[in-house]
Amino acid sequence: MLIMGIDPGTATTGYGLIRKDNEKIEALSWGLVETSKELSLGKRFIDIFSNISDLIRKYKPHVVAMEKVFFASNAKTAISIGQSQGVMLYCFAKNKIDVYEYSPAHIKKTITGLGRASKKDVQRSLRSFFGSKIRSPKNGKTHFDDAADALAVALCHAIRLGNDEKGGE
Repeated sequence: MLIMGIDPGTATTGYGLIRKDNEKIEALSWGLVETSKELSLGKRFIDIFSNISDLIRKYKPHVVAMEKVFFASNAKTAISIGQSQGVMLYCFAKNKIDVYEYSPAHIKKTITGLGRASKKDVQRSLRSFFGSKIRSPKNGKTHFDDAADALAVALCHAIRLGNDEKGGE
């Protein structure tokens, strides 16, 4: 099963793709969908839709696991992220791909054992699980946190599937 993880954003959306075959889980790809702050919000949403559509065509995921939008201290940011997430949900629905949402605390607890783990703790756990290849590109500015979060939500879903197959959680 191919699982695409999504860490939704307006400026930067992280994505990660993993394959789960029975007990084996491997990271296949991860990266970012970025939009220009120079564009209007509507045009940024068009870019997000187009880029997510391209990822779907390229990887053909069976399901998507997405981090739930949580209320941030900046309500304007939370609203625009929610709108961006809506664009992505529409894109996945249009492509008949089921989406499963997980809270940040649930993802962190599943991946690290701690619901309040730091981003560095999550990345350390991902490297421990998938190996040291889970790294940020060394050239230029990156938002590896977003790509790592996307891999973490995909892995969270894969672990949930494994637990469901065993009859527990």
